[in-house]
Parts: sequence; structure tokens; C-alpha cells
Amino acid sequence: MSRRVVVIGGGVVGAACAYYLSKADWNVTVIDRGAFGEGCSHANCGYVCPSHVLPLAGPGAIRDGLKALLRRNGPLKIRPRLDAALWSWMFSFARRCNRADMLKAGHGIQPLLTSSRQLYETLLNDEGIDCDWEARGLLFVFQNRPAMEHYAHTDKLLRNEFGLGAKRFVGDDVSALEPALVPGLAGGWLYETDAHLRPDRLMSELRRVLAARGVSIVEHAPVERIVGEKKAAAVVTPQGEIAADAVVVATGAWTPMLNRELGARVPIQPGKGYSITMPRPGRCPAIPLIFEEHRVAVTPFRDGYRLGSTMEFAGYDTSMNPARLQLLRDGARPYLHESEAQPVLEEWYGWRPMTPDGLPYIDRSPRFDNVWLAAGHNMLGLSMATATGKLIAELLDERAPHIDPGPYALRRR
Repeated sequence: MSRRVVVIGGGVVGAACAYYLSKADWNVTVIDRGAFGEGCSHANCGYVCPSHVLPLAGPGAIRDGLKALLRRNGPLKIRPRLDAALWSWMFSFARRCNRADMLKAGHGIQPLLTSSRQLYETLLNDEGIDCDWEARGLLFVFQNRPAMEHYAHTDKLLRNEFGLGAKRFVGDDVSALEPALVPGLAGGWLYETDAHLRPDRLMSELRRVLAARGVSIVEHAPVERIVGEKKAAAVVTPQGEIAADAVVVATGAWTPMLNRELGARVPIQPGKGYSITMPRPGRCPAIPLIFEEHRVAVTPFRDGYRLGSTMEFAGYDTSMNPARLQLLRDGARPYLHESEAQPVLEEWYGWRPMTPDGLPYIDRSPRFDNVWLAAGHNMLGLSMATATGKLIAELLDERAPHIDPGPYALRRR
């Protein structure tokens, strides 16, 4: 029996799908419109974070978003434009900003995060992958006492609803825990469940592993169309036609470009995030940090250091906005003895595939019986990748899924 599968998308989710499909004895070809691993998977903050179960859509999100938009250079920016898909997305997001929908989404997000965290350790050990993996947790740091105390409500919710309570460090206890932090901060919350890795090294290592498993990787091959009637028979690119017995669409923020091929309007918006990669400063953090009040994340690597985050809804804009990069520098400075180092090695942006409810789409295409979608992982593509890949392999093989795929259906409310 022929078992040829084409995975469209060479990011971390597509690579994970390819890995688990190859382990299930599929003959796998990965195609990407650009270079393998060079999209949103390249220079994000590298968190594998079971603590991040809550979606952006929740009580107070609209109020906080409006405040951020009114700030001259706030962490959220929406470029005004006539775009029906964007405003439909915004309306859908707004109506989910309530406790019930937030918790429902969170209980859908958690299985993917928890499973992925376990699967990463197995994958890295089994395949000998060296990607700066460290399981030091993730420390949310607060500058001001009211913000620190306000976050206590979030931690209580995470503890009671999801079993994810953090360790609390008050005042200078947090700088004693992480000496790279300046004294005088309000404190922090440490989620010990979390880990981190270096995304570009992960992608390089996954390419090595996939090649060793016989997976073909075709770069600079944008999809022109998917050929077939009830079942897809081939994927057509400028480099030719690739025969397929199944197709997996793992195209992240680019997914709406394939709406016609999927037979669905997939409500994904590109949410532009930025990062700056540098050498390790003299007083480099050991623990990854999130400065929640400034929406800045810090990741230490074995031989590097990264500032990242912000959210910009600017469509598929390819420009590098210096003001967004400066926002990262300015946001990190009040917390750290040394927030930067020279020379800057890379300034980067990536389009996160944002869905209104914070859940990805992992489901069969309405148009083709043998085309599956695995996209819309929001800011958690790296964190959810391994569980998504395993789930896709199970669904294609009609095996019992290790987690319930129901929350990720295309036709959910």
C-alpha cells in the first residue's frame, strides 16, 4: 500500500509532523515556500512552557489591549487598514474575552502543552539532539507591587483550574534566586514545569534527523494548488508536481493563503513578534524570564542571549520596525544589571499564527478526505509542536489519539 505524505510547511510544527509520520512508516516529503526552519520557528524565545495554558482572549483583555494601543510605543500595535478578515478576527476574539471561554480554551491548550513537554525529552534523548535544552523553569518578574499582587489571582486560577501553581518570591528574594536581576523589584513567580531550548539549533538538528529517516525536504516551493477530487492526489509547486496519498498543511500564519485548497476560511492572523539575539552579557540570567508589565521575554542560551516578544497586527508586512526592537531593549533595562551585550548578532521578526480563541486547528480539510490541517498555534508553536506531530500521525493512521482532538476542530464555536 502506498503511503506518501506531503507536509506543507517546514517550521517546527511541520518538522514534528514529518518526524512522527516517518516513525509511522509514511514516505514523507516536506515542502516550504522558503527555507526549512527560517520562518517563525527560527528566532523565537524557545520556551517549552506548560504554564502558558491561558489564551490571550480572557476577561480584561480588551481593556488592557486598548490601554496598550493608546501608549505611544506599547507592546501591542494594530496597523489600521481595510481588511475584512482582520476585523472579523477581532470581533471573534472580543466575544471570547470572558472567563468561561478562556477556561474552555485553556483546557484545550493544556493537553498539547503537557504532552509536548514530555515528548520533547523523549525526542531529544532518542535522537541525540543538541539544542541547548534546559529545564530551569520560567520566572515571571514584576517591577511593581500592585502588578505582583494582581498576578496572584492568575496564579491562583492556574493552580486551582490546571494544577499549575508557581513558587512565589517576594521582594529581593527574586534577585537572590536570579542574581542577574537588580535589587528592589517587587518579586516573581517561578513555574518549574517549563523548559527552554534554542529554536534555530532545534530546527537544524531536526533537519539532520529527518534526513537520516529518509524524509525529503524541498525548499522554495510555494504551493500552487492541490490536485484531486474527493481525495488529494498531488501537490503542485513551481518545482513540479509531488504525488501524495495524504497531505498535511502546517503553514502557520500563511495558512489563509490556502483557504481555497482547504475548502475553509481559516481565521488566522499574522501576529508579528520581534527578537534581538546577542552574546551572553557578563551577568547573564540562568533562568528564562518574562517581564509581564513590559511584555518582554529573556532567554539565555549556552553561548547566546535573546530579548523577544511584542505583538503587531500589520498583515504580512516584511519591514523591520526599529521602534519595536527598541521596545524590547527599553523593557528589559529596568530589571537587569546587564540587559544587553554587543555585538548584536541578529534582529528578527516572525509572524505568529494567531487564532481568535487561542487554540490551533488540527483537523481534516472540508474539501479533501486525505488533507489535514495543523496550524494556528498562536505564540506556542514550539511548545505544542511534538504533541501536534504525534496527533497528526495518529489521525492519519486512524489510531486512537493520545489526546482528544475535539477542541482543535475547524468547525468549533
